[in-house]
Amino acid sequence: MAQKRFIHALREGLIEEMRRDERVFMMGEDVEIGVFGVSRGLKAEFGASRVRNTPIAEQVIVGAALGAAAGGMRPVADLMMANFAYLAMEPFANQAAKLHYMTGGQITMPAVFLAALGAPGGNAAQHSDSPYPMFMNLGGIKVVLPTTPYDAKGLIKSAIRDNNPVVFFFHGALGGTRGEVPDEEYTVPIGVADVKRQGSDVTVVAIGWMVKHAMDVAAQLEKEGISVEVIDPRSLVPLDIDTILTSVQKTGRLVVVDEARELCSAASEISASVAERGFATLKAPIARVTAPNVPIPFSPPMERAIVPNVARIAEAVCRTAKYGQ
Repeated sequence: MAQKRFIHALREGLIEEMRRDERVFMMGEDVEIGVFGVSRGLKAEFGASRVRNTPIAEQVIVGAALGAAAGGMRPVADLMMANFAYLAMEPFANQAAKLHYMTGGQITMPAVFLAALGAPGGNAAQHSDSPYPMFMNLGGIKVVLPTTPYDAKGLIKSAIRDNNPVVFFFHGALGGTRGEVPDEEYTVPIGVADVKRQGSDVTVVAIGWMVKHAMDVAAQLEKEGISVEVIDPRSLVPLDIDTILTSVQKTGRLVVVDEARELCSAASEISASVAERGFATLKAPIARVTAPNVPIPFSPPMERAIVPNVARIAEAVCRTAKYGQ
């Protein structure tokens, strides 16, 4: 099994699906160049008709992709930065999330929207958000967020084959990370979480880049006698709450780590679902480790103070593990 970078695995999955289905095409800002590497070199193989540069107009990109999807194509629209999706909330919220329902199933929307999110270091307030909670709330869009090269490739293939609109987020800091990717054909199902590490004392559900921090905390606390189980949801809509509940039933304790702001976050939804369906199994209050409800600063020291880190996660896990003892 080859070791590949996250961005290369994502690109490989996209290429395989474009070769597999001629209806798949890519569009977006500078996709002919491939600023982050996802679409780099694709124009040479697939031509200008299937790798299309667009104006810097996110509402137009999303609207055009949805029109193409309704007409039988399978577009992959690259919005570059997740913050730019704010400019296209009308077609996302009123068209992508609703047209299948409003037409009684006559229209399907097999469109994928790529966007890099998070605060990888000094990108400032307008380029550092994690806006997936907004898309979770739209009621008709799937939301995925892989954290390993294996999942990136498998999930992009599943997203392209899905007949629903899928927003495919990935953290900017993950692009150069490496992991094993099979040579043979495979997909990763949307809506199935992955238990990244087995443990018995505390369940940590971590989202995106926070999975790496959670794994570091688990390794650190193992030396102190605290066994941490780490779960990566991989998909936020649909959310595999059953896997999370099974883990909490075993550990009796839950910490949710989410780079998005605390108010109405993915961490809030996961916490509420566990409290509603698994309250009797809890031995301690659920803890959330999130960003506070402020913009992400440009200043590196201030950014580090805002974004959840290993120290904050470790403190929350230790506090939760020792509650009631």
